Amino acid sequence: MNSYKKRGMFETFFDNRSSLIVQFKNGDITKKEFLEYNFDFVQKMNVKPFLKVDSYEKGMYNYQYYNVLAKYYTMLAKDVKKTKKHQKYYPYYLNKGNNYYHEKDRATLNLLRYLEFQNVEAYFIKVQSRFLQDKLYEIVLLDYKEAIFHSKAIWLLNVLKEEGVFKEGKKVSLIDEYINEKY
Repeated sequence: MNSYKKRGMFETFFDNRSSLIVQFKNGDITKKEFLEYNFDFVQKMNVKPFLKVDSYEKGMYNYQYYNVLAKYYTMLAKDVKKTKKHQKYYPYYLNKGNNYYHEKDRATLNLLRYLEFQNVEAYFIKVQSRFLQDKLYEIVLLDYKEAIFHSKAIWLLNVLKEEGVFKEGKKVSLIDEYINEKY
């Protein structure tokens, strides 16, 4: 993974991310493969999240880092639960996933603060999952390509409302196919 040292960490990271998005949209990979490939890539990069967010790139990297880990460990927990093998790992993976989701939401807030909540729009999205109904919302950074975040954190929702960027009503997600595909 030394190629990012030659090309630049952010360029390598965003190129890989965009490539995986295209592959998923084209049906070349499943959502599960998308998550696994993202996880493998982040592990190979071996770059920890940034303590200070003073650029869009750092904020986006932090969000993606935590999002990838959250989804990966939650996926592992679901796999353990489905197969009924190694049940003792279920709470371990689930807790790890939940902790990373919380860090992802904190990373989202740090990026939004850096951007001073400018050109940000948030709203609840229509989902097929009964569990996520009226809980999952989308945050879109209107000035950036592929800058679409999701959360169900009530505390973050309250901040979005306080900042005046949350719109009432429900919309179809900009990445509806991805959101509603099970893995």
